[in-house]
Amino acid sequence: MADWLAGGAVLESVENGERDRCVDIFRRPDGSFGFEEWRREPEEPGRWFRARYHSHLVFASQPAAVAAAKAGVRWFGALGPAGKP
Repeated sequence: MADWLAGGAVLESVENGERDRCVDIFRRPDGSFGFEEWRREPEEPGRWFRARYHSHLVFASQPAAVAAAKAGVRWFGALGPAGKP
């Protein structure tokens, strides 16, 4: 588990259609929320690597974190409400 998530929880994890990108929406121990984008490399299919560094952003609610992720991560923003294109 990443240090910035220690003691927190991932609430939602959504992969793209190719299953090589993922956005996690999480709650920190202090009750704030955030998100992070991950990528999977073809050479190491079992591991996820941070694609961007969004985890420092702080939001007061889960919906606010989701809205920011949709605005900041192009493929995630293109998904419909059920997480489908």
